[in-house]
Amino acid sequence: MGGKTILITGCSSGIGYDAAQGMRERGWRVFASCRQAADCDRMRDEGFEAPRIDYADTESIHNGLAEVLEATDGKLDALYNNGAFAIPGATEDLPTDALRSIFETNLFGVHELTRWAIPVMRAQGAGRIVNCSSVLGIVPMRWRGAYVASKFALEGLTDVLRLEMRGTGIHVITLEPGPITSKIRENSIPHFERWIDWEASPRAEQYRDNLLKRLYEERDLDTFELPPAAVTKKLAHALEARRPRPRYYVTTATHLMGTARRILPTRALDWLISKG
Repeated sequence: MGGKTILITGCSSGIGYDAAQGMRERGWRVFASCRQAADCDRMRDEGFEAPRIDYADTESIHNGLAEVLEATDGKLDALYNNGAFAIPGATEDLPTDALRSIFETNLFGVHELTRWAIPVMRAQGAGRIVNCSSVLGIVPMRWRGAYVASKFALEGLTDVLRLEMRGTGIHVITLEPGPITSKIRENSIPHFERWIDWEASPRAEQYRDNLLKRLYEERDLDTFELPPAAVTKKLAHALEARRPRPRYYVTTATHLMGTARRILPTRALDWLISKG
């Protein structure tokens, strides 16, 4: 089990699963963590070392990282914070506790794991921290207030950390996937059903005509949607380039929205997003 070491979160499917496979193929020693113990068992059956890490569970974060460091004699070359989830729904219908729950995973847990990994990398004099954001960390979109808020927050925290780590040998990088084939829509359904009382909402008709169809009905690929391997390709560059970029856009949608955010007035950007 030679090669550089990386801990990847959220490896049960989609972007994280492809990243674990892809980086192992490139010679990395991959610790493919998952939130559920059953998914960790499945990853072990595929030959991965798979600590259980749930961003909403401090003990699992601490124990999972400790398991990695014990296996590597205290070495960790890279951390890829990929795990996240979404709570679809209109912002006015989101209970504040729903926002707390998504921030616990999409921001606070990422911060906690990262803080514990930094001393390891600082002692080595080198390391890579890659945070998986989203096109929704660049621009907003209706029905996605909770996810957008968490990703905007992650973008800001990552930008500050990147500035603060200058000169330490630790590179901090943001990935901006955009529309990628994954189970995030399917996995968001239990959170929607737990938190959103859509039938009592003044937007109930809009839910029926829009969001419910998107959540529960089979659909074609989104415009510009790419497979998870497109993200893994950018991840490999972020991990292996001598001078990695601070930010990697993955899909055409992300490039377009990143450009639009920089050059368009807010009203024009709102109009453009409303047409999407």
